[in-house]
Amino acid sequence: MTNEYGFRTRAVHVGNEIDEGTKALKRPINMANSYELPYDPSSLNWSDAGSNLYTRNGGTNQKYLQERLASLEGGEDCIVLASGVSALSALFFANLNSGDHIVFSDITYIATYRLLNELFNNKYGVETTMVDTSDPENVRKALRPNTKLVHIETPGNPTLKISDIRKIAEICHANGTKLSVDNTFASPYNQRPIELGADFCVESLTKYVNGHGDAMGGAIIGRKFDLDEIRAQSQINLGGVISPFNAWLIMRGSVTLPLRMRAHNENAMEIAKHLKSLPCVSFVSYPGLDDDPGHEIASRQMSPGYGGMISFGLKANHDQHNEFVSHLKIIVSAVSLGHDESLIVFLGEDDERQYLFDDRFSNGFFRFSVGIEDVGDLIEDIDQALKQIGLL
Repeated sequence: MTNEYGFRTRAVHVGNEIDEGTKALKRPINMANSYELPYDPSSLNWSDAGSNLYTRNGGTNQKYLQERLASLEGGEDCIVLASGVSALSALFFANLNSGDHIVFSDITYIATYRLLNELFNNKYGVETTMVDTSDPENVRKALRPNTKLVHIETPGNPTLKISDIRKIAEICHANGTKLSVDNTFASPYNQRPIELGADFCVESLTKYVNGHGDAMGGAIIGRKFDLDEIRAQSQINLGGVISPFNAWLIMRGSVTLPLRMRAHNENAMEIAKHLKSLPCVSFVSYPGLDDDPGHEIASRQMSPGYGGMISFGLKANHDQHNEFVSHLKIIVSAVSLGHDESLIVFLGEDDERQYLFDDRFSNGFFRFSVGIEDVGDLIEDIDQALKQIGLL
């Protein structure tokens, strides 16, 4: 199904056809790890990802999901793997060699930070530079002749810092450098980095695309030529393949992505405004707020909303932050994000990346994944917990 159809239509139909064997309206789960060989298999390429051979090379449920995500992200092709970190590792492994240089965002997922700031650097001799990518000039200044990749997150995890994808893509391509963007916080409903000039888009499918907190997966979207190289080097040889069952679950979850994201967007905006009005709240970071540092850029590259993630702090000590969470009745204290239920996690003062944050985050803060519950119930839950600790 071509992109002449709307996002919601493609979320329902792309990758799904009537099953030939049973005439079922939905693709079945195919749990097989092997497929029938031809009469003479001696000439087969056992690392071929283009045909059904062995599920580590690619399975049917994985291929259906890849077709859908490529369409939703506006890319030529897609690789689906076992987790978001598996997708990041596959991307970096295939694109970086010893002596290469990578520039990446100073506000980034902790696994990305460790992969690039520790593992690839120390184990493989990849040169790494971490910069504040909210200013594209910092990226320009950090580029070198051997810079092979720039990797950014926008909104960044966990502070929601915004970077200008289109501008950074122009800077990268003028240097002969590729750009990858982690789009997990936004989801393809709100932001499509490939359409803004990025070479690669990475999604943790565990989060918004699945949306139900019951399956893990990750995806890389980009040009077919580039992704064929990642398949050959990373998917098949590193083996981080997604299970057919998880691919099927994420395929099912992705159907309601546009409906869920509309609720996430609306709820987060209303809650961000409410938090902003409370005297006991020290700051609110949400790109949908008019006075947020990233609002102008986010308004250009995110549509129709700003996502369901909020970061905020309280005018409180360490123990009071934890006590606040203990009194919440609907909002759950848990890692991950993008679930149907609201999740919150307290990031304390001793986070190993804390020196990278601005002063607003220095006393600890919450990363709040706003769910799709009734927004009035969520606001009441926040308020009653603040009252319990004497802040409201």
